Amino acid sequence: MFKVTPNPPDSAPSSPHESLDHHLNPGTNIMATPRTPCTMFIVNPELSIETLLVHACESLASANVMANDLVDHLQGTSRNALLGIAQVIMLGELAVNRALDRLDPP
Repeated sequence: MFKVTPNPPDSAPSSPHESLDHHLNPGTNIMATPRTPCTMFIVNPELSIETLLVHACESLASANVMANDLVDHLQGTSRNALLGIAQVIMLGELAVNRALDRLDPP
């Protein structure tokens, strides 16, 4: 019969504290290796705040339309959850619009 899980290591921790210490401090520090971000989806750092807010507003408006279109195909708790998500999207869009109004009053 094939055993799915491997055998436990020969040197089992002598106490629960030793096991906990191993999980809290696994050894090498992950932050020791320098991180090089992927440039595939990077936002241009030269863009103005107004441009970034306009794109954020348009993205939120599109997400709101998509969520509200999808709501028509759902019922019950799934519909209620998606309506809640659409409301959060709308509140984000309102906040971005307010920020745009402060940058460039109408």
